[in-house]
Amino acid sequence: MKTWFITGCSSGLGSGMAKYFLEQGDQVVATARKVESLEQFANEKNALILPLDVTKIETIDQAISKALEKFGKIDVLINNAGFGFRGAVEEANDSEIDRIWQTNFFGAVHMIQKVLPSMRENRSGTIVNITSIAAFETAAGSGYYGATKAALESISDALRKETAPLGIRVMIVEPGPFKTDFAGRSLAISEKNISDYNETSGKRKFRNDPHTEWRLGDPALAAKVISEVLNQKEIPARLLLGSDAVEIGERYCENRLNEIRQWKSFSVQTDSK
Repeated sequence: MKTWFITGCSSGLGSGMAKYFLEQGDQVVATARKVESLEQFANEKNALILPLDVTKIETIDQAISKALEKFGKIDVLINNAGFGFRGAVEEANDSEIDRIWQTNFFGAVHMIQKVLPSMRENRSGTIVNITSIAAFETAAGSGYYGATKAALESISDALRKETAPLGIRVMIVEPGPFKTDFAGRSLAISEKNISDYNETSGKRKFRNDPHTEWRLGDPALAAKVISEVLNQKEIPARLLLGSDAVEIGERYCENRLNEIRQWKSFSVQTDSK
């Protein structure tokens, strides 16, 4: 029986993962900023529902302490809490930029720092960081969101090398579009509008797109895949979720390799003779 600690369980991927793991008989620490949004798990005997705002260190300390007190250990930390932001790079103000970085990046980093002592003591554990396909192919208007996810991937790469000798695994999960509320209440829009960007980032500055049939991802199936992958002897550094994510990932890698080769003759000229 595993103990999963999941941030951002009020809806979407977080809610789907918590529900699936509980159905499998595992123990789940389900967290959200508003604990009333977790009522669906209130009567689950293997669930511990806790308030958690990843931008506030004191709530992180309290939640991890209560989780360890109840279950004894945390086998898997899933950093899922976060939100999207749309606006041109020039349009975002300091407050908007700080908010998304504090949640999407520093919130995950602080969770990692606080859970690692118990994992190091046990010489076991897994950290799963939910990023996005935007980490490697960022659309116009999603620059700050993509930047937070790319930064989380970079720090995950270093973390993997640091913790592997201690028996702690690290995996990045890169979802494509999922059938969640990400484009609704989980999406912020820049306050400032510059007309010159109307045909680029401006076209994506909307919420609650009624046409969601193109989103292929199912949160319940994502939880199943993550669980099955983590049960493997070896796990990937990066796990794409969704056929659309795979298509984007393959195209990005091919384009990047082609570009490296195209400009290689210039790149190598900086070597000292």
